[in-house]
Amino acid sequence: MKSSVGEAINSKVKIPFHRMLAYASTDAAGNLLYTTVTTFILYYFTDVFGLSIAAAGTILLAARILDAFDAPIWGFIIDHTHTKWGQSRPYWLWMAFPFAIFFVLMFWSPDLSATGKFWWALITYLLFGISYTGVGTPITSILPNLSNDSDQRIKLNSTRSIGGMIGYFITATFTLSFVSFFGDTPQAGWRNTAMILGVIGFGLLMFAFSDTREINKPKKAVSILSSIKAAKSNWPWFILVLVFIFYWLGNASRTSVVVYYTQYNLGHKEFASILNALVMMQLIGMVAIPFLVKKFRKTYVLMAGMFLAALGQVLIAFTGQSFIGLSLAWSLASIGTGISVTLPFAMLADTVDYGEWKNGIRASGFLTAIGSSFAIKMGSGLGGWAPSIVLARAGYKAGAVQNDQVLSAIRFCISYLPAIFFVIGGLLILLYIKFERQEKGIRTTLLERRGSLNEG
Repeated sequence: MKSSVGEAINSKVKIPFHRMLAYASTDAAGNLLYTTVTTFILYYFTDVFGLSIAAAGTILLAARILDAFDAPIWGFIIDHTHTKWGQSRPYWLWMAFPFAIFFVLMFWSPDLSATGKFWWALITYLLFGISYTGVGTPITSILPNLSNDSDQRIKLNSTRSIGGMIGYFITATFTLSFVSFFGDTPQAGWRNTAMILGVIGFGLLMFAFSDTREINKPKKAVSILSSIKAAKSNWPWFILVLVFIFYWLGNASRTSVVVYYTQYNLGHKEFASILNALVMMQLIGMVAIPFLVKKFRKTYVLMAGMFLAALGQVLIAFTGQSFIGLSLAWSLASIGTGISVTLPFAMLADTVDYGEWKNGIRASGFLTAIGSSFAIKMGSGLGGWAPSIVLARAGYKAGAVQNDQVLSAIRFCISYLPAIFFVIGGLLILLYIKFERQEKGIRTTLLERRGSLNEG
């Protein structure tokens, strides 16, 4: 009886605004550093660090594929963590420094041989990705333990999303300006910018650790074997993971060539900052989701988001030298990506319910780690690698005047290539519809099961 009363009291506790800001700072820190990497790393590797386009593409592919498989490991680790600070929160303390230092080292530009540069880039990129998972996975896994009230959780998640968009906006919009301002050479500019962003990211994670609180006691640990069994026959989870991979394939392929397109096709490299700033149009898609899902199934809303993103990317191919036309097409695609990047996280929780209903195991740590971190890294890695292969075969040479074949390849990579990925993802999500129709019944059954267990 006391336990029930305590849970009821906890569920009504209002989270103070400063604690919401602390939670939001996690995503702000993550996006501040990770967006810098996903947006600029291919360009940095080729035009600043001096790697060939083929070598850079190989690094993106190899490191991201290897790195992607650390997601389930982090899920297992968090599920088995028991400290006075909680399960998820301590990782912002433990992983903040590695996250920041590997980010800085990645943009350090040491004077090495071609082989030395390849291995430096590969190792630092891989270690940064692993540390990012160590920081990012707890952001999702901690939410159920911050509050027992659904309204408070929604507010926390919304504040977190806004924090993430602020982090994204700062780095995507101002990084190139920072590089020019803080260094006499491109190498010095990137190194100094990385140090500044790294310090800020570290500070934000320290703030998150110091002011977040996990109110729920850790549940009984789920064994590794049981976690894996939770994915057995969990078809909606498999579908959603696959769709999310294709989203990140499209998103990474569109963002990784922005600087190439503005520099070589338009002759105005600085316009990349404008396009990156316009990604804030994603907020329109994010804000629209609660209203759309009241009238349409989540499956159809996500499909519409993917198709809208694809339409915007295709339109870029017809904008020519028009900065206004390019901005409008890019903004339209960003509204679509705003829906496509946000909704899967909400749907992922439903697949955890499905796994518990189907297999009797609720392995939220493992399933969410695969559904978020693994999908993001696998999709981003392949999405950054694909344009590098296209450009390499077209004959791209860093810093040179590009021929028509290369310019056409760049245009394809920023327009049709991401559109193809978005369309595939939009079609695949249609397989999810039959499972979405079962969600209400599944929740009812789970509540009955849990009630029976409590009575026993």
